[in-house]
Amino acid sequence: MKVGVNIDHIAVLREARKINDPDPLQALGICQRAGADQVTIHLREDRRHIHDDDAAAIIRHSPLPVNLECATASDILDFVVRHRPQRATIVPEKRNEVTTEGGLAVTGDQPILQAAISRLKEAEIEVSLFIDPHPDALLAAKELGADWIEFHTGRYANLWAMLHTNLARTRHRIPELDLPRDELSTMLQEEYARLSELAQNAREAHLRVAAGHGLNYHNVTPIAAIKEIEELNIGQSIIARSVFTGLEPAIREMKALIKRSGF
Repeated sequence: MKVGVNIDHIAVLREARKINDPDPLQALGICQRAGADQVTIHLREDRRHIHDDDAAAIIRHSPLPVNLECATASDILDFVVRHRPQRATIVPEKRNEVTTEGGLAVTGDQPILQAAISRLKEAEIEVSLFIDPHPDALLAAKELGADWIEFHTGRYANLWAMLHTNLARTRHRIPELDLPRDELSTMLQEEYARLSELAQNAREAHLRVAAGHGLNYHNVTPIAAIKEIEELNIGQSIIARSVFTGLEPAIREMKALIKRSGF
């Protein structure tokens, strides 16, 4: 299974002080040396972490394929088509969100999304849609002409954390998941089964399948064991671990956990 390392949080650290250190560009060689298969970045409309100069330099200099997450804003699409990363993953954005909170709206009439996909494909850029694990979203992604889908694993990660960590006893707990443990366990099993089934359905529909959001060193192995998922994009947990261990060991440790799953 391939691992895309999302290096956005290096830029988050830089922006905390509004200076030029650490530079996300310096992560590229380390990612390659550690065995990463891809570099993932998110060029947000508000440019809160990765900037245009960062993204352009990363695409130009990366020895690994670059997966650029983006919305459908016209200036962002102009940038993507001009710089041509290997893949563009279209994601939803809300200005007040801390991180991407859910999958892209893909069902129903989506003329803006359809036009964005067509433009990217004309530029010979692979297109992935970041979707919730739902049959309707999967069908819509196929009909829209996506090459890839990336399942939003946030619900799986949240259920795991509420069940297996002390999150429920902190101020960061997730109120709607503040439930009895047996109920959380059932919900986690159901969410995992849903991801497994939909990954299989996606492959049968000739879509390539990735997954990401909230995956970390504790919860990644079951997701990595779903053989139809060929790529995981992981960022925050790797960069957080790297603060204490260094980036190369953090990536290698994640790769080892995923390899242990057998895929």
